[in-house]
Amino acid sequence: MSDALDFAGHELSRATLDHCVKCTICETVCPVSRVTPLFSGPKYVGPQAERFRAGESVDHSLDYCSSCGICTLNCPQGVQIAELNSQARAVMKKDHMPVRDRLITQTTLEGAIMSPLAPIANTALGIKPVRTIIEKVIGVHRDAPMPEAHRETLRAWLKKRPAPKKESTRGPIIFFHGCAGGYFEVETSKKSIELLEHLGYEVLVPKQGCCGLAEQSNGLFDQATKSVLKLCKQLQAAGDDLTIVSASGSCVGMLKHEAHEIMGVDAAELTDVGVRSRDISEFLLELADKGELPMDFRQMNITIPYHQPCQVKSQGMGAPAIHLMELVPGVTVLDSDQPCCGIAGTYGLKKEKYEIAQKVGAPVFEHMREHSEGVGACDTETCRWQIRKGSGVKTVHPVEVMHYAYGLSDDLLV
Repeated sequence: MSDALDFAGHELSRATLDHCVKCTICETVCPVSRVTPLFSGPKYVGPQAERFRAGESVDHSLDYCSSCGICTLNCPQGVQIAELNSQARAVMKKDHMPVRDRLITQTTLEGAIMSPLAPIANTALGIKPVRTIIEKVIGVHRDAPMPEAHRETLRAWLKKRPAPKKESTRGPIIFFHGCAGGYFEVETSKKSIELLEHLGYEVLVPKQGCCGLAEQSNGLFDQATKSVLKLCKQLQAAGDDLTIVSASGSCVGMLKHEAHEIMGVDAAELTDVGVRSRDISEFLLELADKGELPMDFRQMNITIPYHQPCQVKSQGMGAPAIHLMELVPGVTVLDSDQPCCGIAGTYGLKKEKYEIAQKVGAPVFEHMREHSEGVGACDTETCRWQIRKGSGVKTVHPVEVMHYAYGLSDDLLV
């Protein structure tokens, strides 16, 4: 086995399994086991089954774990349940990795192919017979949410945009946009950069690839390790000791803890980049707490339904987006109070898991529909795609709310 898979079979998370006291709290909070009997639950496939694996899987329902991390977050004993499951799944799939699970992890490649053909690609992905063929051939469900391609990528926008109007007064900062933020959620990346510049930062956006999160969550540990280390070197090349800010809530989690805790990546560049990385809402709220965030917001008078993705919850930083948006006069944020929207990265795209993902997400969709006054908010890309399609509500990153609140745009409620 490779070093990453060897780590998966023997190391960090396994050391925590004997702390399990079988209290079943993880079973009560698991969003997957509550909607389907196909998943035996985090306690059974996690610490309980791990004692019997010895490198081999004893329960293939393990693959129905979405790796949302809610079990680990809620375990009172500190057992790394989700990490155990992700590691065991990687070992289980090592000799029979589905072609689909290799393809759907290549977000950068997909973006590079789709962007020049954006109108055609978007139209094709909206045609039911085309989606049916994709489902039968590749295994991506015909009704699963798809990203919207844009002819203008973030890199193209950066090349042609005029110089920032406001002079830098706070020095340089690095922006990590993630591969989806470079090709599919370009508007979020653009508004993040503009907002940081409005606050007085010189925003450096180095050439950057994928963090490897999708590869990791599908069990492709070797490829994910290469991806994340390459990304770390690209971000380091932009400057030493500079804060790295990201509007991709799940990808920044890969840098902060998942690459190390799940795959055992123990590299100086990952440690360096991880400790310097901040989710953009986390970063802006830290500025507010220090009295360094301008409060010259416009009055909004709106209720915004919000869902915090599981991969943001798992970072243990509270709910910075809620507190940040509620700094704006007249804004009330209503949290979905749900563990997961169901998509869990690529989980809800898969034909055998699509219906499960929809059932998991149903309370989130209803929350958005019930409380929307024109817009909802969510921190990660695939979760926004899932919520938009499932609820019909325009769902944006919280930074777009702040961009509007500073008077930098007028399209939030359009």
